[in-house]
Formats: sequence, C-alpha cells, structure tokens
Amino acid sequence: MNKIDNPKPDTWSEILKRPTKTIDDIEVTVKEIFKEVQKKGDEAVAKYTSIFDGITLENYEVTTEEIQEAVNSISTELKDAIELAKGNIYKFHTAQKTERISIETTAGVKCWQEKRPIQKIGLYIPGGTAPLFSTVLMLAVPAEIAGCKEIVLCSPPDKTGKINPAILYAANLCGVTKILKVGGIQAIAGMTFGTKSIPKVYKIFGPGNQFVTVAKQLATQFGVAIDMPAGPSELLVVADDTAVPAFVASDLLSQAEHGTDSQVILVSTSRKLIDAVENEIQIQLDQLPRKAIAKKAIENSKLIYVENDQIALELINEYGPEHFIICSEFDDFYCNGILNAGSVFIGNYTPESAGDYASGTNHTLPTNGYAKNYSGVNLDSFMKAMTFQKISKKGIQNIGKAIEIMAEAEGLQAHKNAVTLRLKSLEERE
Repeated sequence: MNKIDNPKPDTWSEILKRPTKTIDDIEVTVKEIFKEVQKKGDEAVAKYTSIFDGITLENYEVTTEEIQEAVNSISTELKDAIELAKGNIYKFHTAQKTERISIETTAGVKCWQEKRPIQKIGLYIPGGTAPLFSTVLMLAVPAEIAGCKEIVLCSPPDKTGKINPAILYAANLCGVTKILKVGGIQAIAGMTFGTKSIPKVYKIFGPGNQFVTVAKQLATQFGVAIDMPAGPSELLVVADDTAVPAFVASDLLSQAEHGTDSQVILVSTSRKLIDAVENEIQIQLDQLPRKAIAKKAIENSKLIYVENDQIALELINEYGPEHFIICSEFDDFYCNGILNAGSVFIGNYTPESAGDYASGTNHTLPTNGYAKNYSGVNLDSFMKAMTFQKISKKGIQNIGKAIEIMAEAEGLQAHKNAVTLRLKSLEERE
C-alpha cells in the first residue's frame, strides 16, 4: 500500500483519485449493442449472450422446475443465513415507510403528498466468480415492501445455461416476478427497450462491471431511471490506537477482494497503527483465495497519516467514501461531522461485511465520490412522491389574486385567465 505522511490539503484531490479507467471505448461498444437490441430484440440478445457468455439459449426465462432444483440444492445452513438476513433487511426497510403528509396551506387550500410504487423495476445481479445473491435481498425486499407490481431480474448464465442456485433461491424468496438468464450490456438494453423475452422496465437497479455501469447510464437517455451512477467498490477506515489492527486489515481486504479496481484507504492519527495494519494486511492477504485480486487492489490503496481528527474528517468528507468505518476513541465526533458517505460502520465490532449481508441496512451505495450528492438505495428508491391539492371556492378567492399578479408578471395570460374566470364566476353568484 502507498504510505502518505501528513499530506497538505492542496494535494488531497490528487492523492484521493479513484483508479477509474477511461470509458471512451466502452461507450462505443455499449451504444452499438443498445442500437442492435433496440432494432432486433431477442435476436441481438442471443448474439451477444453467445459472444460474451459462450452459450446459446432457446429460452431465457428461468422455469419453476429450475427454481425448485435450486431450492433443493441449497444447504439448510445457507437458507437459514439468507432468511435471517432477509428478516433484518425487511425490518429496517419497513421502518422507512412514511404516512401521507397533509396540510391546509391557506384557508380552503388543502395540499397533500402520497407515495406510490414504481410499477416495473429491473434488477441486475452479477454472476461470475462472485454471484451476488445478497444483492437480490437488498433490492427485491424493499421493492416488495414498496409494492412494485413487476420485479424483473436479469443475471448472466454460466456455460451450462444455469444461474447460480443461491441467486435463484433468494429471488424466489423475495417476490421476484420474472428471472431471466441474460447478462451484461444486452440485459440492460433489453430492460430499457423491452424485447419478446425481456420486459421493459421503468427503473434499473444493481451493480456490475464498467460495461454494465455505462449501459445503465445510457439507459437514462431512453426514459429509464437508474438507482445511481456506480463504479468500483471502495472503503475508507478512520482509526486510532483504540482500533484492533487485525480487524482494520480484515476490513480493508474485504473490499479489496471485490475487484482489481477496488480502492481501500486507511486514515489515521497514529503512525504506530498504520505500521501494524500494514503488517496484518500482508499476513492475511496470503491466506485469501482471491489473493491475486486483492493484491492488485491494494496497489491502488493508501495508508494516510494526519496530525489530528479535524484534518482527518475534512479529508474524509472530501473523498466521500462508499463505505466508511470509524474505529476511533472519538466516534461521536466523526458520526456528527461526516457529511459525505454512503454507509457508516462504527466501532471495532462493526465490520463492513455486516452491512453487505445481514445487519439490515442496504449495501447498494454510491461510489466514485457520488456519496456527496446521492443516497444509497432505500425504500424511497422504489417509490415516487405524488402531490395532490384541492381548493374550495373560499380557497381560490384567498390565493387567486396572487396567482393573477404572478402569471401576468411572467407574461402567461392563459394562466391568469384560468383563475380570473373562476373568480368572476364566484363574484356573479354573490
């Protein structure tokens, strides 16, 4: 890891750069595939499934028999773990429900807000070396709570035409209405335009590689919303001498093993702790099955010493981490002062892995600095807030003159007339 000692604020932006790659070439590929899927539908999906996944499928939809086979193949131990996680995620997201907000702003003018579910949502779940069945829980559970009518899940098939059984088990458990064996750009394009096999959706959720990320961003140009812009996973830990070095190292490595372009950062007011954590990383790294991936990610990562907690906090807010772990004597200081973070984990016994799986919070979070202006996925991500108003005769008389004056000042005569006609009608009846 790169050690940095007491960096000056004017160097922070350079030091904190993410290891992101250029997307110019990716955009060309994504646009080409989108155009072909829009024009040829399932024919294009089949073509790119063959190219990227190495398999030709006659039917993309997962059958009830395949789901039952997956259910039977999952160990009781894993089923119990998934159901425990689902229960906690359900509790936390159900608690986010809000009641109708209603107020009479002026006598006779009643305004209220109600939330409605997004009717059709798409979930993208990566397969490959790390099939993220936990992400199914994070997305399908709040979608079901919100009342989304259609929950479509796309995940790439393996070389035998199967989707990981844990993904199927979680999807079936959480109310997904259709599961499709489609991955990558073609899955996002299919959910954007709709094909004979893939339903068109209104909003797409879920992580993916850089191709999927760019595809999701392109989908927004065709009237489909997305959960957030997302990039490689990242973690920042702030720690002092009250932290356990082995714990800190394990947290850093837990994010580093996600991918070679992941980034992990330790910020500390203790040089002693930094040295101890660096040593622990080397010890633990050698024991990881995904050692090669984690080792490459560690090369993009930083160990940063700063003089005091105030400087540390300012640096962390400048970075805006996806995951932020606080292992400090002054955890209240950091909790109260953090402005930019996707999700915060406090204390020596709160690993980031807890949020990834089973504590109940959502692990679909803004990366690449988007924590400065985006929230992580929550219940409201699957809903729309709609406003209503009802104005009585007395109400239009109370605010009508103000509307007329404002409309006329903006040069919108028809707006003014819509009020004037009503006011004159009321005057004639008096």
